[in-house]
Amino acid sequence: MAVQNPFFGKREPESFQPRSTSASSVLGGATAPGSSSTTAAAAQPAATPKPAASASDASGSKLTVGPNIKLKGVEITDCDTLVVEGTVEATMDSRVIQIAENGAFKGSAEIDIAEIRGEFDGSLTVRQKLVIYSSGKVSGKIRYGKVVIEEGGQLTGEIASGTTAAGAAAGAAVRMAA
Repeated sequence: MAVQNPFFGKREPESFQPRSTSASSVLGGATAPGSSSTTAAAAQPAATPKPAASASDASGSKLTVGPNIKLKGVEITDCDTLVVEGTVEATMDSRVIQIAENGAFKGSAEIDIAEIRGEFDGSLTVRQKLVIYSSGKVSGKIRYGKVVIEEGGQLTGEIASGTTAAGAAAGAAVRMAA
């Protein structure tokens, strides 16, 4: 182990030095002022991936439950996007949920945007937009801001427009009377 640490420590500086040298030789800077400008030019490409990394951070945290995976009895928090390709039995408060065609979610969820291609069963509160695709099946106690249902999509249960408790109760009363 003692042999490996200096080995990696020794390799790292060497790997950076040839890149700086090759960058200066490519740009033709042989003098000290030219090499300092090439160092600045070499630093710019290193700075370019950082904004790309922060752009990926802007998409937020993402949890994917893959096919043939069963996640049961959990509370999912601080997750911007949950992608369900397997089976999830949970409680969650998130920003986006995407249920794939073979995916299934059972439990309760309070989210901003839901895209359902598979099955959802339970209590679902969608603050902004609920999208049910042709292969999607949603059942249970459903509250939504806006809804889009493709031909073939299924929505059953106690359904109300509006995400507030008073708006949901009024929406349910109007639907029952009609």
